[in-house]
Amino acid sequence: MIRPESLPPQLLAYIGDAVYELYIRCKLVGGDAKPVRRLHREAVRYVGADGQAQILRLLSSHLTEQEAEIVRSGRNSKGRVPKSAAMTTYRHATGLEALFGYLYLRGDLPRIAALLELIDLGEEERK
Repeated sequence: MIRPESLPPQLLAYIGDAVYELYIRCKLVGGDAKPVRRLHREAVRYVGADGQAQILRLLSSHLTEQEAEIVRSGRNSKGRVPKSAAMTTYRHATGLEALFGYLYLRGDLPRIAALLELIDLGEEERK
């Protein structure tokens, strides 16, 4: 079993990116048949750095002290920032991904679900 405490933030973010994107894709499908091209365009709004940074702002007041520390660790980790994203935005997105990676590797699926429910509520505010 992988101990998330022993992994660097970039590896937590690598796992968390997949966890978060899978949730978004499943939510967008939502049982309705939609064209894949449309689903992809919608998903990019949420899984891109800008969308993830916005989601992190929504969740930040709901995080435990330990979760906030994981986010800070991910946000402050060193890594190459793509040209398509602002550095601050990309770092915040990495913090969100690290959080989901950490929770997933801990097996804390109920906490992931609770945080993702907050995202659902926040999406109504974003429209």
